[in-house]
Amino acid sequence: MTDVLRYTAFSDDPAGGNPAGVVLDAAGLDEAAMLKIAAELGYSETAFLTAPPEGLGGEPGRAFTVRYFSPKAEVPFCGHATVATAVALGERIGPGELVLATRAGTVPVSVTREDPVTREDPVTREDPVTREDGAGGLRATLTSVEPHTEDLDPADLAEALAALDWPAADLDPAFPPRIAYAGARHLVLGAATRARLADLAYDFDRLEALMLRLDLTTVQLVHRAGPAEFHVRNPFPVGGVVEDPATGAAAAAFGAYARELGLVPDEAVLTLHQGADMGRPGVLTVELRSGDTRVRVGGAGALIP
Repeated sequence: MTDVLRYTAFSDDPAGGNPAGVVLDAAGLDEAAMLKIAAELGYSETAFLTAPPEGLGGEPGRAFTVRYFSPKAEVPFCGHATVATAVALGERIGPGELVLATRAGTVPVSVTREDPVTREDPVTREDPVTREDGAGGLRATLTSVEPHTEDLDPADLAEALAALDWPAADLDPAFPPRIAYAGARHLVLGAATRARLADLAYDFDRLEALMLRLDLTTVQLVHRAGPAEFHVRNPFPVGGVVEDPATGAAAAAFGAYARELGLVPDEAVLTLHQGADMGRPGVLTVELRSGDTRVRVGGAGALIP
């Protein structure tokens, strides 16, 4: 019997963030079995760990091969399932550095323990509660593979807008449409208003067809709330999911996109809010470092009982 763990990523509240499946020992599973587990679980992605390839590096017992499956297919990289996996590992082998071999490349992940926090009770939403043991939760920060962006054909933009039922006038001209990559490909579109972003009702089949043709994992819809603060949403029809509640790979791609286009400084910490429109609020922290083109994406995680 395969032990499938359930963790949420980018929130310390099991009811928030993006849930992921985590299989810490997938050595006996083939691709068909992994896909079956992911489909039965129904989360946007499930991560499957096996032994690391020779020469990967990292501390003994802290390096792994990871494969990610949506309910429909394998994907090369998944940020939220990486964070969920790192938190699950951190609870078992302690905070520290991890090295993950993914189809997209080698992904280092740092797991740290946060200071204890006080937040509203998850049931009553009224009385503040803290952990009885006084310990904070775990936080994981991944470092992306080398990112890049590419131009989007005007005909493909027109098709994306038609599938989303967005008039071109609803786009934010400060955010040129681009395809951005930091382990997986995402179409980045800027919404001129928060109301436009909140009103998401798209043609599932039409958008899926375009995304399959362009080899896209999600569509990253973005509204700027401040100099370093953004609200984002991610349709994910190619994974068999209407919307992803918190998307780490897209956050990394967006960080590279924003820096390349001069929308943010070369060195910056960005806050991305995602999932609130779905009732699963999460927070993704995107760190850009001057002199390092890779992007770091971090967030909290929690076991889903």
